[in-house]
Amino acid sequence: MDQLAAMATFVRAVDAGSLSAAARSLPSSLTSVSRQISALEQHFGTRLLVRTTRQLALTDDGRILYERAKSILGEIREIEEALAGSRREPTGRLRVSSPSLMGRMLIAPLLGDFLATFPSLTVELLLVDRHVDLIEEDIHLVLRVGRIADSQLVARKLAEVQMIHCASPDYLARRGEPQVPSDLAQHDCLIFSDAPGIATWRFGPDAKTGSRIRISGRLWVNSLDALATAAEAGAGIIRVPSWQVERQLAEGRLRRLLRAHEPAPAPLHALYQPSRLGSAKTRAFIDFLVERWRRSDPLGRSSL
Repeated sequence: MDQLAAMATFVRAVDAGSLSAAARSLPSSLTSVSRQISALEQHFGTRLLVRTTRQLALTDDGRILYERAKSILGEIREIEEALAGSRREPTGRLRVSSPSLMGRMLIAPLLGDFLATFPSLTVELLLVDRHVDLIEEDIHLVLRVGRIADSQLVARKLAEVQMIHCASPDYLARRGEPQVPSDLAQHDCLIFSDAPGIATWRFGPDAKTGSRIRISGRLWVNSLDALATAAEAGAGIIRVPSWQVERQLAEGRLRRLLRAHEPAPAPLHALYQPSRLGSAKTRAFIDFLVERWRRSDPLGRSSL
């Protein structure tokens, strides 16, 4: 008995709901399908299916085999894709999740070239400022800034993101410039969050020896774009990725503050499931970002 072929037939029969439906979807006769499943039952020494005239029902042992066999067959397909990936063009649908601001400013402008380079791919870009579940939300690849807590995911470091503090010259002329992080208690801080309350900003290059300052701001916004606009208008001090306000700093519309106390850069990772390690489309997208960001370094001091 070809055990893998028999398991594939067994899974197809369960998914189809009957042996005859499975036979119609396979290059096999009903007799062949029935024999393969009977051979599996004999091999494992247990009954897998309860057969009726209209449908199939799984036994407890049958459900165990169905779930394990489906997983094994899926892994085999992933291995085949990985081995063939270097020999064929990436195809199909690629679903990517990114922080909203990064997606708008750094990823979306590259997608035209990416799609032109890989004409057999389609891309779905999900812009959200929350942690997504790759399995439940059917996401192939997620970009995430900061420490990685998902130990079951594969992580590839793409760059580093430096958080900085800025305010407009007008605001600083009115309120003065903070010299140390504790001075922020006397300033209007603009806070990125979905809900108002007490925020914490970390300072210092070392997470263990650095300081954490509680910030009670007067303006809370769930958009970094809107915060930067408010800061330019003199509303207060913001904490944003350096790449977001590069132009405003160069043109003097914002001034960088507390530079000696800035936290260490946070890593930017591409995360994906181990089963998609060799996915041609996932690898193509990561390699494309690495090549383009190495060329232009839009995040500043990236380490690709």
